[in-house]
Amino acid sequence: MTIAACAAIFATTLCSGKKNVAEQAAETPAEVLLGRLTALSDSGLTAFGHHDDTAYGRYWEYQPDSSDVKNVCGDYPAIINWDLGWIETGAEKQLDGVPFDFMREEIVRHDARGGINSLSWHLLNPVTGGDSWDTSCDSTLTRIFADKALTDTLTRWIGLTADFIGNLRDADGNRIPVMYRPWHEHTGEWFWWGINEGTPEDYKNLWKLTRKVFDEKGIDNVVWVYSPDKSNVNGYDDYISRYPGDEYVDVMGADVYYFDEPDSGRIFTERIDKTLGAAVRAAREHGKIAALSETGFESLPVDDWYMNTLMPVLEKYPVAFVTVWRNSNTKPNHWYAPYSGHPGEADFRAFHDSPRTVFAREMNEIR
Repeated sequence: MTIAACAAIFATTLCSGKKNVAEQAAETPAEVLLGRLTALSDSGLTAFGHHDDTAYGRYWEYQPDSSDVKNVCGDYPAIINWDLGWIETGAEKQLDGVPFDFMREEIVRHDARGGINSLSWHLLNPVTGGDSWDTSCDSTLTRIFADKALTDTLTRWIGLTADFIGNLRDADGNRIPVMYRPWHEHTGEWFWWGINEGTPEDYKNLWKLTRKVFDEKGIDNVVWVYSPDKSNVNGYDDYISRYPGDEYVDVMGADVYYFDEPDSGRIFTERIDKTLGAAVRAAREHGKIAALSETGFESLPVDDWYMNTLMPVLEKYPVAFVTVWRNSNTKPNHWYAPYSGHPGEADFRAFHDSPRTVFAREMNEIR
């Protein structure tokens, strides 16, 4: 989308809600970001996001101003997602090797260019010491809340993420607003906070504990994203069953991936209808923002996935943003956005040029 086209679409939304200087100064960073997301949602546009976009790509890592997305379409994604996994250990690098200092610097840069930063957290299992995917001890959540020492450990870990986020500052010393998506895909079975690891109340308590820690530290630059995984059964009932409450959530997200499996197109459509459809319905009923918070097709074995599969989803279910996962340079066949030389380059450029999608440059129109 061109800047002129984006400006024209947003003019009515932004001008009608224009605030004076005193009103703007009174807003928290989170409220400012919520305003930008609301402008996207109200205008029927979708911001595109990519995980770890400026840290590494298919054939490079830690090169100044680099991005596979930018190399293909000429602009950075509107949203860059980062992960805080292993921050709880005091490590200098997170679980995929990105230094936390580098992450902090890139968050500042992306904010300065007009983009939005998002954070997830693949933390260790406090019971076993294993990774996020360690479900070996059964009922991990129940165990944590039944044992004060484990609860205290988790509380301390949450505090470390709050400190990191609260210390994100721009060149003027102002806190940078971010979206935070903790405890994601909890309706799946693969994380220690997942569907088999505790009761619905245990999961809700996980959110309540997280917000308690952040609120006690005065963290005011977080937009909170709730993001269940794909539903194969009951759709909305599955989606909302562990919802912690309106006071804890700003965005109703959905994580739905496309897999290379028999009848993959039909199956993906069904999962989207059940899960993203539930997110859009929940956002409408609870006064929240809807998003396709994580999606993609690993290794992009087809060259038209963005326009022929993802775009119809965005046309059917208007969401404020969509984020695809990372382009690894070390894990075989693990990339989700086209890179220079990928056969899907032209398709992705068409996706970028669509009047429905927004990338970093256009986000400057929504400050």
